[in-house]
Amino acid sequence: MAEHYLEDFAAGQVFRSGTLAVTEEAIIAYAREFDPQPFHLDDAAARGTMFGGLAASGWHTAAMTMKLLVGSEFRPAGGIIGGGMEELRWPRPVRPGDVLRVEVEVLEVRPSRSRPQQGMLRARCTTLNQQGEAVQVFVPNLIVPRRPG
Repeated sequence: MAEHYLEDFAAGQVFRSGTLAVTEEAIIAYAREFDPQPFHLDDAAARGTMFGGLAASGWHTAAMTMKLLVGSEFRPAGGIIGGGMEELRWPRPVRPGDVLRVEVEVLEVRPSRSRPQQGMLRARCTTLNQQGEAVQVFVPNLIVPRRPG
């Protein structure tokens, strides 16, 4: 897939990713390593929590989202490089058996005044499950190079 420079983006564009199936094993493995809380590690223990069953860590959801973004049609030249984040929400849990996908809506594109070789792209990245329900929403400000020459 071709990489896109700042000039290739416009507010209102929507990019979509492929899908990623979430397994119980992946949820538990991530949790053991990075977020060892009972509702991420054990379904029986998780049933007694606000989640009502095993749920992926929000940070695991963020990592899966990044994997989907990198493999998607949303391809800023030089990579997906963050310059900050305005919003990050997890409106519902990710469960074993969910199939995730990401939609990226370009909200704003602006050239940098101080660095003419780059600009900022503000986007809304929504991770959806197989029912089309949002499981993560974040609004990053990305640094995107301008077309050389």
